[in-house]
Amino acid sequence: MDAVQKANSGHPGTPMALAPLAYVLYTRTMRHNPRDPLWPDRDRFVLSCGHASMLLYSTLFLAGYDVSLEEDIERFRQLGSRAAGHPEHGHCPGIEVTTGPLGQGIAHAVGMALAERMLAARFNRPGHEVVDHRTFVIASDGDLEEGISGEASSLAGHLGLGRLIAFYDRNHISIEGDTALAFTEDVASRYAGYGWHVQDLEEEIELDRLERALRDAIAVQDRPSLIIVRTHIAQGSPHKQDTAGAHGSPLGEEEVRLTKQAMGWPSEDPFYVPEEALTHFRRCVERGAELQSEWEAHFAAYAQEHPEPAQELRRMIAGELPAGWDAEVPRFHASGTMTATRKSSHEVLQWAAAHVPELVGGSADLAPSTLTRIDGADDVEAGAYGGRNLHFGIREHAMGAIVNGLTLHYFRGYGSTFLIFSDYMRGSIRLAALMGLPSIFVFTHDSIGLGEDGPTHQPIEQLAGMRAVPRLSVIRPAGANETALAWHHAIASREHPSALVFSRQGIPTWNPAAIPSDAIERGAYVLRDSFKEPETPDLILLATGTEVHICVAAADLLEADGIATRVVSMPCVEHFAAQGDEYRERVLPRACRARVSVEAASTLGWHRWVGENGVTIGMESFGASAPAGVLYKHFGFTPERIAEAGRSVLERVRKASA
Repeated sequence: MDAVQKANSGHPGTPMALAPLAYVLYTRTMRHNPRDPLWPDRDRFVLSCGHASMLLYSTLFLAGYDVSLEEDIERFRQLGSRAAGHPEHGHCPGIEVTTGPLGQGIAHAVGMALAERMLAARFNRPGHEVVDHRTFVIASDGDLEEGISGEASSLAGHLGLGRLIAFYDRNHISIEGDTALAFTEDVASRYAGYGWHVQDLEEEIELDRLERALRDAIAVQDRPSLIIVRTHIAQGSPHKQDTAGAHGSPLGEEEVRLTKQAMGWPSEDPFYVPEEALTHFRRCVERGAELQSEWEAHFAAYAQEHPEPAQELRRMIAGELPAGWDAEVPRFHASGTMTATRKSSHEVLQWAAAHVPELVGGSADLAPSTLTRIDGADDVEAGAYGGRNLHFGIREHAMGAIVNGLTLHYFRGYGSTFLIFSDYMRGSIRLAALMGLPSIFVFTHDSIGLGEDGPTHQPIEQLAGMRAVPRLSVIRPAGANETALAWHHAIASREHPSALVFSRQGIPTWNPAAIPSDAIERGAYVLRDSFKEPETPDLILLATGTEVHICVAAADLLEADGIATRVVSMPCVEHFAAQGDEYRERVLPRACRARVSVEAASTLGWHRWVGENGVTIGMESFGASAPAGVLYKHFGFTPERIAEAGRSVLERVRKASA
């Protein structure tokens, strides 16, 4: 109450109502160590209703985590405070995942719980269960209304994730009023239908009753558990209990005072914590140290008997890739064969999977099209978690969150679908970027080149939209060698996610000598320079992916007319933008103002690179249903059209300079 009141912003009601549950979880149930929040076999806690963040910050402080009352909690929601408006991974110890967008927390938790089972299948040995923890979640009405939670919960039930235990806080309040305005479904029946073990405690939230319910849930090994509790928002507030006013606004100074009186609180001073309460709560520190010490002894015995898997698990926990994994990145020789980059990607994926065993993933029911199956590896199924190939079903948004959960939990996760369906998972992609997770999102069928499926499936604005996400590397490679470098970059990354965008239609394989090893890191490079090799070309053609080879053909036409033409492949626009002036000048010299960009997608963003004199060739409309070659000709992605545009630009620039 005090933190929200001082900030004059936040959600006091849900933290007040859920205080008993947080107490039982942290002091009686969860295996955690406040002095080592990254202990590998700790239980994970996810506050899916991130608006109730003060519940988490308060609990972490009381339990003995490195959370400051003065610098963080008393400065809740202020610049520099680690107690942000919603919990952010990496800001405060004890925050496992960034939450706030409703439904995302429980969906990420599914990925974390799945990762635990997959790790256990890989590394546990008889008598040595060194991976043995659970994932606990608190979710609200809003979480369960959002579609992503249903997608993820359905998959969790299908996979029998018995180490996942979620509380549903049914407090009947949303911002607009009673949830009955829009939410009257039988959640218990829905989750039973998903295959979950369900308990409805109604208003029985006494501490011992909560603990018994948790024990019952823990005893269920083959199903995730949902425990429903009927709470009263702003419990104990004389005038704000069970009101929407306690959901997203401070109670008010007078109501805070009256609530403390009603509770028999020993002081009306803000942020008062009774010493005996703090001492009692911080028994978590001693208990956590004992639990971790026991686990470390178990792990030492395990390592002595099974040294190789123990070392492998240590490496994964440290986030280190296998030594020498990238000693020989695949290289493809130039040929006259036209190969789709999704096919090249499949070949590179097999190389990567052979060298990086923590690389796991799958597709949203599209593996035969995205070509993202790891050959020779088993499927991950209920009760059989030792495989590497995941079947997410047609659940793109949950797939994105589960990939993030896997990546948070020592794996290198990837998920794949058609580029057009990246819209369905954008929220999860954004959270990966916000958290700085090296999740890998694989998209195929990257343009109108997918052909006959038509405009419903042909992406136009998706590349521009993803390029607008900070810290997301959007890589659209031109050919097999750029594809190999793209996968290498995505796997090597430790601080940002990657979106790998591959084609359905074939493109040439360029001579590997023409492609620098840092092509992806640099973002752009000169693939083909003028045969005349002047100091500054007359014209520069810029492109990504499948349009690069069309620009090369256009450059041949222009060179035949005596126009010195450079072709720049720009597989990652964001990386090129981050380069220093010197490198950007080498690739795109300012003296050459005649420039044409070519991409079979929205032209948004390309004007920065072509300048005020340049031309952007792209899609200004949706696509159409026809074979790829017909569409490229219809929409003007031909060497002749590009050459014509190049001549026009060059003429205009020369006239302006005369």
